[in-house]
Amino acid sequence: MPAPTPLPTTALGRTGMDITRVGFGAWAIGGGGWRYAWGEQDDAASVAAIRHAVEQGVTWIDTAGAYGYGHSEEVVARALADLPEADRPYVFTKGGLRPVDGDPTLEPRRVGDAASLRGEVEQSLRLLGVERIDLYQMHWPADDCGIEDYWPVFQALVDEGKVRAIGLSNHTVAQLDAAEEIAHVGALQPPLNLLHRDAAGDVIPWAAAHGTGVIVYSPMASGLLTGAFTAQRAAALGDEDWRSRNPDFSGEGLARNLALVDALRPVAERHDVGVGPVAAAWTLTVPGVSGAIVGARSPEQVDGWLPAASLELTEADRAEIAAALTATGAGEGPVL
Repeated sequence: MPAPTPLPTTALGRTGMDITRVGFGAWAIGGGGWRYAWGEQDDAASVAAIRHAVEQGVTWIDTAGAYGYGHSEEVVARALADLPEADRPYVFTKGGLRPVDGDPTLEPRRVGDAASLRGEVEQSLRLLGVERIDLYQMHWPADDCGIEDYWPVFQALVDEGKVRAIGLSNHTVAQLDAAEEIAHVGALQPPLNLLHRDAAGDVIPWAAAHGTGVIVYSPMASGLLTGAFTAQRAAALGDEDWRSRNPDFSGEGLARNLALVDALRPVAERHDVGVGPVAAAWTLTVPGVSGAIVGARSPEQVDGWLPAASLELTEADRAEIAAALTATGAGEGPVL
């Protein structure tokens, strides 16, 4: 079988890393039993999904210490364990979320304490089986201290060789400004999809102006924009699936969102792809976005979104999508 055609890549800011336009998101594969779980998962299928993504040319994986509180990182390590160094993708992870009283089912604490962060880094290095993390990100702003307290810790990790580059996830423009005065923000990870577009109007332009790479998460709105989601499927989400508690997946919000999906189908048909790749590719048209994190729990799901890596939406496509956003009233944020 011939090798897959190499996927397009772009620079991740000034980190020195070139990445494919889509990366493998390892949130869902964290398994069940924690606050933002997607329910129990088949680890063997998760390993197969990661391996398939890498074999198809995807060059990076995004995980976090909080995804199953270590389980996602363990699964990523299993998937990459026997790959030759030249074939290994970049591995990005995050810290700063800790369980309350040891109970992973409760809302996690947002912790920026230096000792806590250093402990998380050491655990991530061990679970991932690596000597250096390619990109280490603060998952959310800390509640116990300010960015002036935890961001210097991240720079120290770079200086010590434990981390190659550092980034911030879910931070505001004001917090990014404060961080940049201390050390360069190598990468930014905000949510961005057709339903949640606010980042396109504030933090992403900030990143573009400061040479900061941007990897957006939930480009397909946690499954809503794949084209396979239905009202019946939303109603059947189990209590262990965090989406059952999210307003995007119920009531009038769900109805508007599914109407938008139907409006995207003609665009997908013109490009001979699914709705999911169109939704993910839309995020890549936003100026300043380097890549999009797309989750999968099976090789088949990888194949479903992989076309987004090279799909180029036309101006006519984008205009049609903007019109659909206006007509359906789906989501929030600027209509681009």
